Amino acid sequence: MTLSLAEADEILADNFSPWVLELGLSVQETGDLHAVLRLPWSDRLAREGGGLSGQALMAAADTATVIAVSSARGGFVPMTTVQQSTTFQRAVVGADVLVEARITKLGKRMAFADIAMTAEGAQEPAARASTVYALMG
Repeated sequence: MTLSLAEADEILADNFSPWVLELGLSVQETGDLHAVLRLPWSDRLAREGGGLSGQALMAAADTATVIAVSSARGGFVPMTTVQQSTTFQRAVVGADVLVEARITKLGKRMAFADIAMTAEGAQEPAARASTVYALMG
């Protein structure tokens, strides 16, 4: 049921608010229980000191979960975030971030995911998140 990259990018374009789209996220990979998005580096997203803002990373993790759930289900269904917890482990400066969302449980009404956000070329994640989604369709 995996989505194609074009289908996943279409879900992004059709279902997210303009400010999320302005992050420039692109889908790099989809699978039965995962999706990888790229958050491109932008000085606009940097906070004081030059590191990528936590808000941008959290929005990217939330968005990647929607694409991973959609890929696992074979298409988009209405859903909403119930919970998101994020830990920041190291700064990202001047690098794109690969945002990998892995579905850990997919039920009829709820989905759970773990997300790793890793600066391109780095070995260890800059941040991790866990999300819980209510599936409404």
